[in-house]
Amino acid sequence: MKKSRLVIIALFFVAIFYGQNQTVIDKWKTIDDETGKAKSIVEIYEESGKIYGKVIEILEEEHKKKVCSNCSGEDRNKPILGMIVIKGLTKDGNVYTKGKILDPKNGKLYKCYITLESKDKLKVRGFIGISLFGRTQYWYRVKS
Repeated sequence: MKKSRLVIIALFFVAIFYGQNQTVIDKWKTIDDETGKAKSIVEIYEESGKIYGKVIEILEEEHKKKVCSNCSGEDRNKPILGMIVIKGLTKDGNVYTKGKILDPKNGKLYKCYITLESKDKLKVRGFIGISLFGRTQYWYRVKS
């Protein structure tokens, strides 16, 4: 009886630690789906039960001081560095959905979903209307 309790307790803690590693909340290196180049570091965080992503580093020197001149609303002419580009995703099983993603290159907001492909690989899909009409990028977890 004692052995089975110990096994159950051990499995419980293993599940907790495994589950903590399977989160999108972290820093991610963005990779341009057209060029294959690393572009920025986005920190994904949770606020009031929603998921957001903020540009915390721009990797290309010539783009470090750029502003989002094509953006509208409160993002118009704001620096891309520090900009919130993932807005209001909610968790639905293993997918984070029902939010928006901003493409600072063209200033457009798209519907978005993100999902972990593996512990260190994030699938980011932005689309118009239905998911069939969009683009996918793969982002990679930044190692501490």
